Amino acid sequence: MTWQMMCQYVFTALMIGSFCEAQLSDSFYDKSCPNALSTIRTSMRRAVSRERRMAASLIRLHFHDCFVQGCDASLLLDATSSFTGEKNAPGNANSTRGFEVIEDAKSEVEKMCPGVVSCSDVLAVAARDASAAVGGPSWTVNLGRRDSTSANQAQASADLPRFTDSLDVLIDGFGRKGLSARDLVALSGAHTIGQAQCATFRNRLDNNGSDIDAGFASTRRRRWPATGSNGNLAALDLVTPNSFDNNFFKNLIQKKGLLASDQVLFSGGSTDSIVTEYSRNPRSFSSDFAAPMVKMGDIEPLTGSAGQIRRICSAVN
Repeated sequence: MTWQMMCQYVFTALMIGSFCEAQLSDSFYDKSCPNALSTIRTSMRRAVSRERRMAASLIRLHFHDCFVQGCDASLLLDATSSFTGEKNAPGNANSTRGFEVIEDAKSEVEKMCPGVVSCSDVLAVAARDASAAVGGPSWTVNLGRRDSTSANQAQASADLPRFTDSLDVLIDGFGRKGLSARDLVALSGAHTIGQAQCATFRNRLDNNGSDIDAGFASTRRRRWPATGSNGNLAALDLVTPNSFDNNFFKNLIQKKGLLASDQVLFSGGSTDSIVTEYSRNPRSFSSDFAAPMVKMGDIEPLTGSAGQIRRICSAVN
């Protein structure tokens, strides 16, 4: 073998090794922490049993983490003197929740396998198990993520969707993360559970536009008046708020979407046909929700020697 051939062989071997090291795998902890997933699942079932709303909060927590720096648990970090945390970004402040549930699950896993399972993997598994706990779909979670050692509030402010976003803005924002318009509609279906603060939908109720059912707006206006009570909560799906079903899409067709950014999915635009499909076919929605959750969980993970495995999720080691 010539020197040139040997160099090429070594280079190829290194590249293959690097590529393999960077891949996520559903069997990543089979040997290093075989009971990790069952422990997280038990923890999530317990948390959702205590508070049904927590399922929506955990799915949202995973979503808001993955949209900023990738799925690296940066959202879970408290601010320090060296970086500003993402928890106080406009899309997260006083609305993201469930941090203590992830911390508790991580603590249980740490007792069995210290320093092995990342907070970002705990969060990804938690979102899947939270969905299943309220009758939603389950999916295979790819594992092997590592945790960020910093957060990025500026990116959180720029990249997280807003409740006032137009359809074009939403499609563009999801597209930058490798997610399609169909993924956008399917993932928005998570709003079949969960609640929103009054400040996020008050203007929509007062708008009296053609994209909102008058009776729906009038009834909600009586409970959520034009001033005050910004933090008061309303179910995103007021018909079956605690069930993971396709009623969210039926609401949109009736112009009863609570958030403006939800109603734009059915407003004469390119996603109308997808909303109609999901409103008629719950199985289609269920399978389509699972697929982009996997895609979202694979956004820019830290692998190999990048980042770290944090001992607690709120602070760098």
